Amino acid sequence: MKPITAALLGLAALGTASGLLAAPVGSAAFGACGSGLQAAAQAQGIPAQRFEHLMAGIEPDLSVLPLLDAQPEFTTPIWDYLAALVDTQRIADGRAQLVQHRALLDTVSAQYGVDAATIVAVWGVESDYGRVSGNRPLLQSLATLACNGRRQPFFRGELLALLRLLDHGDLDGEGLTGSWAGAFGHTQFMPSTYARIAVDGDGDGRRDLVASVPDALASTANYLKQAGWRSGQPWGVEVRIPPGFNSALAGRTRRQPLAAWRALGITAMDGREVAPAGITADANAALLLPAGSSGPALLVFRNYDAIYSYNAAESYGLAIATLADRLRGGGGLTAAWPTDDPGIGRAERRQLQALLLARGHAIGMADGMIGSASRRAIQIEQQRLGWTTADGRPGRRILAALEGTPLPAAPTAFTLPPAYPRFVQSPIVRSEIPMTDVQGLSTGDFHGFSAWKVETPFSSAAISVFGGQLLSFVPTGGAEVMWLSPSAKAPPTPIRGGTPVCWPYFSRQGQGNDVPSHGFVRTVPWTLQQARREADGSMVLTLAPPVMDNLSLRLTMVLRIGKTLQQELITDNTGSQPVNFTQALHNYFNVADARAVQLQGLDGLTYLDKLDQGNAHVQQGDWSLHDPRDPGRSDRIYTRAGGRYVLTDPGLGRRIEITTTGSRSVVVWNPGEAAAQKMDDVGAGWRNYVCVEAANVGPDVIELAPGGRHVLMQVLAVSPL
Repeated sequence: MKPITAALLGLAALGTASGLLAAPVGSAAFGACGSGLQAAAQAQGIPAQRFEHLMAGIEPDLSVLPLLDAQPEFTTPIWDYLAALVDTQRIADGRAQLVQHRALLDTVSAQYGVDAATIVAVWGVESDYGRVSGNRPLLQSLATLACNGRRQPFFRGELLALLRLLDHGDLDGEGLTGSWAGAFGHTQFMPSTYARIAVDGDGDGRRDLVASVPDALASTANYLKQAGWRSGQPWGVEVRIPPGFNSALAGRTRRQPLAAWRALGITAMDGREVAPAGITADANAALLLPAGSSGPALLVFRNYDAIYSYNAAESYGLAIATLADRLRGGGGLTAAWPTDDPGIGRAERRQLQALLLARGHAIGMADGMIGSASRRAIQIEQQRLGWTTADGRPGRRILAALEGTPLPAAPTAFTLPPAYPRFVQSPIVRSEIPMTDVQGLSTGDFHGFSAWKVETPFSSAAISVFGGQLLSFVPTGGAEVMWLSPSAKAPPTPIRGGTPVCWPYFSRQGQGNDVPSHGFVRTVPWTLQQARREADGSMVLTLAPPVMDNLSLRLTMVLRIGKTLQQELITDNTGSQPVNFTQALHNYFNVADARAVQLQGLDGLTYLDKLDQGNAHVQQGDWSLHDPRDPGRSDRIYTRAGGRYVLTDPGLGRRIEITTTGSRSVVVWNPGEAAAQKMDDVGAGWRNYVCVEAANVGPDVIELAPGGRHVLMQVLAVSPL
């Protein structure tokens, strides 16, 4: 069984580390417990020298101990738990995975008898389809839990199982990470489960649940089959209980034949007899009342038990089951939860965090992960609103309250910094670290621009010194993601293409024509402040423009280049007065033909059309240049945007997923043929790019309190069609 999974990764409060000091690195870091582990490993065929090699450099991480008693399956209200795990984003992504992996899933389903939607639902809840599989070193977490805390025998067994997998060559321990409890891979198997259940789904002779989607999905299907999955039967059905029903009869282990439940007055939601397809009247069923008799009621069958065995928590089982139903096209549970403040999904959580950031709360980034900092900020806002209960809970009520109290929209009119003319010059490379100290990092010329160049196992990139501008991002084996004008001008002219950084204002923000368009930082040289190579080979760079004395705002940019490209603009207010600012990451995406691409994620949003004097319109369907209202061109600011967009390019056979946080607006721009002819660094190139800009622009003005911080982040992920 797999009692702890990475579903908690999307829900557990962050920042719960105990702060205790770790023991020093060394073979004796775990004391007598470490000696006992070595003896146990040797008894299972792992020589002492091999044990020491595998454990070299491992030290205790006591921050995992508080998490033993903070598992969200048991501490989070069911409506919050399901709202976060079965949200619109996870449903849409899951349906896309069903299409992308249709042939594989057909084969796996036929072999193991488990339907594709359930397999994909496990994948979605466990790791968000491979996006969030855990970043804690597995050996360190398991060794710590094997020697500390209340479940040492269990974690001791898991550590030994992991050591055997490493010793036998099933896994490579270098950079192997997972959840704090030791679950890892696409569908978060514990090591003992991995050893017992994992199968080779792609036929390459290895069971690799970390890098191989076929292995992970086939292994998940095998797990459910071994747990007693019955092909062709449902996991359960939502039902209606009669008034005065004895709720003591409910519970997963209190089973009766379906006919007995019918006799007690339980009906289908439409009042008819409960008769699920594939279930006979004498089949055992259990009644679940996850929120008591006033909330949804469900009769569950043998397949629910198979799901439940993956992680022994009722809320977890319901998350998998209901997500699978939604992936099949179902509408979810009918009955309402007994609360006047329903839970919110990740898109709404990001909106809530963006509102908190805009009010000056230092909560990090708006990533949809509600940690202790976000909860404290929510509590402060609840108190400010005069609520009698200030519990820091992220729900629909606080989101609506903050959306209903708009920030002052009066812009800050920035003046030209005195040192700005001195900064604007042909840049030289400015690095505060020795470039030779970081593998894969170098400097040189990129299409005529001085740049930092990055090489990782997953991708390459180039960042211009002039403007700190991303010029290139190329996934290994793939095509260039960013468009760069072949006729881009040399500094100090702004570079056309890549990702210009527009800051601290976008377009004009109350200032006159004596200041440069789109901010001060896109035409000055930047400095590389930090660089590090992560365990998986990804590169993290921290850059900043020069400090401008009359500006109390300070800007830092963090780039993480690996399987995806993650870019953060971090703005701090070091002054004593609030400052209003706008900003954008002005992405020029390389496409085969701008007339053939589509952009998903905007349907139903209001946009301000700059080509129509800023008048408001509503987007109908996906964006394309064939919009009948104004075909062939686009210059739009979409407001109250959700933060996830997918650019589909049939010409290059790929999709670019743009996920943003700390942003309530997105700009979509292509000048079209006529306007492009008047731009000497665009011309015919308009056909080969579409700008999709992560932004705070138009009515989305950030008011940053003194000492406050705002983070605008975007993540670019490329996948084949």
